[in-house]
Amino acid sequence: MRVSTLNYIMKTQQEIHLKTRPDSVPTPDDFELAEYEMNNPGEGEILVENEWISVDPYMRGRMNQGDSYVPPFQIGEPMDGGCVGKVIESRNSRFSEGDYVLGEKGWRKYWISDGSGVERVDEKAVSPENYLGILGMTGMTAYVGLLEIGNLEEGQTVFVSAASGAVGSTVCQIAKIRNCKVVGSAGSREKIKWLKNKAGVDEAFNYKETDNISARVGELCPDGIDLYFDNVGGDHLGAAIDHMKDFSQIVCCGMISGYNNPQPGPANLFKIIGKRLLIEGFIVRDHLDLRDKFVEDMTSWIQDGKITWENTVTEGLKNAPIAFIDLFRGEKMGKALVKLK
Repeated sequence: MRVSTLNYIMKTQQEIHLKTRPDSVPTPDDFELAEYEMNNPGEGEILVENEWISVDPYMRGRMNQGDSYVPPFQIGEPMDGGCVGKVIESRNSRFSEGDYVLGEKGWRKYWISDGSGVERVDEKAVSPENYLGILGMTGMTAYVGLLEIGNLEEGQTVFVSAASGAVGSTVCQIAKIRNCKVVGSAGSREKIKWLKNKAGVDEAFNYKETDNISARVGELCPDGIDLYFDNVGGDHLGAAIDHMKDFSQIVCCGMISGYNNPQPGPANLFKIIGKRLLIEGFIVRDHLDLRDKFVEDMTSWIQDGKITWENTVTEGLKNAPIAFIDLFRGEKMGKALVKLK
């Protein structure tokens, strides 16, 4: 066990704070970069230097004041989120210097922990950043939503919105592994090409070039939809409801279309009753008991070449706000990550 001596060198912390609460789409002015001299780790603690941090759509909700399933970010305080870093000082017998660890202290250069909630990862098995994506909460969200919440069955017709995103693209591929017909929507021709050529979906359409999303979904799912995996809400949710089969299911993972400008729900919600639809939202952290099974299955699929993925990487902590804002512009492909070093 390589544990540090007491000859510490003070570290200059850099972290992103929430400066103001945005009314709509966040801007760079809603964030600020803070610097200060850190304390050294105490007995039983580790000092981690982040190498990768995750930016995710759910963080937009945490920028608002109010009750939610996670506490809101506080003005003038550091934001947080998924991160992978290297232990550079250790006074904890469970961790060695040089270990790579997964934590929730993103949006900063360094963090100190007593090891609670910190998971050691094998950086030699896959690149460390993938523990924030395909082998992290992103991949697990797709896995849990589709198989545990959606109870996916072989041969079903599955419609996925934001299908080229980190979660959506994984949903598409798991559904194809289960021999389902998969139809996806995305926001550019490049994304549609990737979905068809790389992810292997049966059909995909560019919603930005579609006058009537519901009509397009109907064309591509002429026999109806068995399961809709919703990452968007709004018009996509309404379109799916139009074409759901009786007694079919909608899994609500995200509704990014309403995060910045909340709007009333689709006008056709009354169809939920006549079609006897089952609609269920979920939070992946409620299903951590499935973590080991997820890792086992996903690792096997990766090794067998059945799963592929894309990461959109932004360089530098100071640019983390831009990486986050870009989530709402539909410009990224796959998982959005920030590389710190």
